[in-house]
Amino acid sequence: MAHFAKLNGDVVEDVIVLNNDVVRNEPFPASEPIGVEFCQSLYGAGTVWKQTSYNGNFRFNYAGIGYTYDSVRDAFIPPKPYPSWLLDEATCQWIAPVPYPNDGEPHVWDEASQSWS
Repeated sequence: MAHFAKLNGDVVEDVIVLNNDVVRNEPFPASEPIGVEFCQSLYGAGTVWKQTSYNGNFRFNYAGIGYTYDSVRDAFIPPKPYPSWLLDEATCQWIAPVPYPNDGEPHVWDEASQSWS
């Protein structure tokens, strides 16, 4: 299956799944223009689509509604969970400014104290 994210500006507003036959069983990146053309035939010529990988094999992360497409990094980036969190350039995932405790206990982030509780 091939997955495509519909963008509104740089924000993902929908993700659809196409049968591999639609993209002629081509692998990414050859599949992308074929899939984009098909999506535009359904949703309109002015719509903007980017292929996304369910396994994260390309564009870092599987796109989800509300994710941002960063054209410089060619990456889908999830919404930032807290203002203090930083983007890990190697994964395009948000990380806390303090490492998660490795004590086997569940913790939640407290933005006010910028610590795990």
